[in-house]
Amino acid sequence: MIIYGKNPVSEALKSEATVEKLYVQKGATEGVIRALITLAKDKNIPVTFIDKTALDRMTADGRHQGVALSQTDFKYSSVDDILALAKSKNEPPFVLIADELTDPHNLGSIIRTAECAGVHGVIVGKHRSVTVNDTVLRCSAGAAEHMLIAKVTNINDTIKRLKEQNVYVYAADMDGKPMYTVNLRGATAIVVGAEGEGVKRLTRELCDEVVSIPMSGKINSLNASVAAALVIYEKVRQESK
Repeated sequence: MIIYGKNPVSEALKSEATVEKLYVQKGATEGVIRALITLAKDKNIPVTFIDKTALDRMTADGRHQGVALSQTDFKYSSVDDILALAKSKNEPPFVLIADELTDPHNLGSIIRTAECAGVHGVIVGKHRSVTVNDTVLRCSAGAAEHMLIAKVTNINDTIKRLKEQNVYVYAADMDGKPMYTVNLRGATAIVVGAEGEGVKRLTRELCDEVVSIPMSGKINSLNASVAAALVIYEKVRQESK
């Protein structure tokens, strides 16, 4: 797996990810990149200097900012790991569930928001869902390296299991109660649906409650990552009161 861009590479080097090699564009050794080289050497990670054209080919879109690295495939956590993290912090579980989300840019943005907001873990499905790939890692701006992400066979079974653990599950979807009127405090899982389709009917029915973002414009839906961010931070707002 290739990670590129100064911030994603920095976060990968600082994390517990298994980095195989750091690639640096020849001549790009000042400022942030010099610090990345030092960090890699401190962790005994090989550093290779290559031409810009070679780095362009390696990173597909060429937006590498002069640096990239290769690492082993993303290591997923388990739902138990997520619950254990919450317990270790003496906090009620706060979980984000992506229901058949297919756009890696959206998933990366959601992971970034979740990490910033103190979410304990993100759950994605194994089927009909995007995996944590290079684009997700880049769009998360390195946050995926610090977030527990579980990949499960069946989202609905996972929701049932969370409910058995006294986690209240909310579907963020249309035609629900305005999120400002719903008590989001305590052990919470928020389910965000696929772009354009929303949360699947059976999944929605399994949730304890459906919450919606009030809309007053002519367009009646938001980008999945934006919707997730608004609901996540509504919970954060309520918890801070």
